[in-house]
Amino acid sequence: MTTTARQTDAIVLGAGIVGVSIALHLQERGRTVLLVDRREPGAETSHGNAGLIERASVVPYAFPRSLATLFAFAFNRSIAVRYRPATLLRMAPWLARYWWNSAPGRLDRLGQAILPLIERCLDEHRHWTKAAGTEALMRDEGWIELYRSRHGLQQAVKAAEDLAAYRLAYDVLDEAALQAREPGLLPGIVAGALHWRDPATVSDPGAVTRAYAALFAARGGELRRADATGLQQDDTGWRLSAGAEDWRAPEAVVALGPWSNDLCDRLGYRFPLGFKRGYHMHYAAADDTVPRHPLCDVEAGFVITPMARGIRLTTGIELAARDAPSDPWQLDRAEAIARRIMPLGQRLEAEPWRGARPCLPDMLPIIGPAPRHNGLWLAFGHAHHGFTLGPATGRLLAEMMTGQAPFCDPAPFAAARFA
Repeated sequence: MTTTARQTDAIVLGAGIVGVSIALHLQERGRTVLLVDRREPGAETSHGNAGLIERASVVPYAFPRSLATLFAFAFNRSIAVRYRPATLLRMAPWLARYWWNSAPGRLDRLGQAILPLIERCLDEHRHWTKAAGTEALMRDEGWIELYRSRHGLQQAVKAAEDLAAYRLAYDVLDEAALQAREPGLLPGIVAGALHWRDPATVSDPGAVTRAYAALFAARGGELRRADATGLQQDDTGWRLSAGAEDWRAPEAVVALGPWSNDLCDRLGYRFPLGFKRGYHMHYAAADDTVPRHPLCDVEAGFVITPMARGIRLTTGIELAARDAPSDPWQLDRAEAIARRIMPLGQRLEAEPWRGARPCLPDMLPIIGPAPRHNGLWLAFGHAHHGFTLGPATGRLLAEMMTGQAPFCDPAPFAAARFA
């Protein structure tokens, strides 16, 4: 078979929300780009989340410091956080670093580092909404945290008040006000709620990612299916085979989400990437009852979201190996609680979707140049906020790659911090 040689300015590996966003931002800065993935864009981690563009998440998801919370998790009966014992032993050094970084002073510094990305998240998504045709998929009504006890609600209100410096908009809802805002909730179960008003939500995050990729292609970008781990470096830069084409570029970007270490390990890097797995299932509406907003049961750690496919129930955290077999325990128990909060119809899929959130122990992604390879750039490890921060990450990395002044300090995201 004859191989065709192709040249481009950059090869972006991974067509999730982060990789697609990097490709689009590079394209807007005059670079030619090849975007590759083994599947269609947005088919992996970018597809399975709760659809939140989480502008209000100004504090990173920290390791619990409360002894009572840790004691409860130790029995491994929590829906919010579940673990495989063997995996927990292997992850012990990673978890220790995560716990250390979650101390109040360090957590505050890490939160300040990522805050510029959080502050830009909505604007960077909206930068493409009209051109990509995703306006109908986006809602601006925020999301709601549910509390089953008045004490839990009071604690949440105090925590929200402590964020006053960030000027986030929220409403405190008693049971009656919550029922008016979400009439489909079953009465007598939830004591109250916080309605965070700043975040936006989408009804199909995978479709949004595919629409951004289609915009990239419509503007002349090259989109191919290929095995990203086949990337090779030679004297002229980077090369990758995609079908019958041999692509070459002076620069390449690793944006492979939970698979990023599959390539980085081969190149000699040892990044401490851990995985917080999660599941989702779609349900038909019962009695024409559909939530008007995403609803988070804080105690049980799941989210019910109105989606194009149906009502999506998204679980909390499972600490397990990335490719370990699925375990239905969390989803089954979350569903039982969800049915006591809101009527749900039948399941719409035969099996739950499963994905792995790629997490680093300091709760910050890697965004920037690879320490020992010229022309290699890295963008992964966004944990719970990949869909939220994808477009902002794309802008920051594209500015760095094209020599523009970055809109925020990229130093906290440097890969060299794990050298």
